[in-house]
Amino acid sequence: MNKIKIISDSNNNSLKIKKFLIKKIKSGLVKRLNLVIVIGGDGFMLQTLKKNKNKSNLFYGINSGNYGFLMNKFSGKNIIKNLLKAKMIKISPLEMKISNKNKIRKYLAINEVSVLRQSRQASSISIKNGSRYIIKKLISDGVLVSTPAGSTAYNMSVHGPILSLNSKKISIAPISAFRPRRWKGKVVSEKSKITIKNLNSKKRPISAVADNIEVRNAKTINIKVNRKIKFHLLYDSNRSLQKKIKLEQLKREIN
Repeated sequence: MNKIKIISDSNNNSLKIKKFLIKKIKSGLVKRLNLVIVIGGDGFMLQTLKKNKNKSNLFYGINSGNYGFLMNKFSGKNIIKNLLKAKMIKISPLEMKISNKNKIRKYLAINEVSVLRQSRQASSISIKNGSRYIIKKLISDGVLVSTPAGSTAYNMSVHGPILSLNSKKISIAPISAFRPRRWKGKVVSEKSKITIKNLNSKKRPISAVADNIEVRNAKTINIKVNRKIKFHLLYDSNRSLQKKIKLEQLKREIN
């Protein structure tokens, strides 16, 4: 049996689209198993994916906000055709493990893990890949570890590289590097196991943020791609996530 679930953010525009779709869509018209239509912005989509990480659903996002990079453009006229022809991609999230006050907590990040200074003092951190140092000491406002899907978000704002979805890479990009000033970050394999350590937790506290979930006073942060979790996202055939990323790459080259 085909199941279609429609969920939306609480703003008026999202609720209007949801009401329209409930009337428009009949389960028999869309042959997609376990389809979830998510109406809102990128933040709402990220929240929904994490809540459903153990389910084999197909997620079709409809943007009702400003940007909505992970979402599709709403078309009341073509919604049935778009759903039928939508192409699927699979993405895996980062897993952030925090060691803090003798507790270990795990969080997922679909876009990025942000390590940020927590006070007026710049952060002082080391970054390793396995047992090898990527950088022994970085004084900065922080650092971002981004997935290909998230490389066009906060990562792009700090001039990190834009990664194609099939690159099998993750980006490590500094935020306002102070020492060494010329360090531009590094692109590493998705198989990497990244460890970020606070070198001066008393004087220079840091927080770690998995997409939008913040843990303060972090001391050691372990980050890896969790390939056991795969989110299945649907995109209109003429506006796939791959195409969106390529367009952002072209814009950067032109600028």
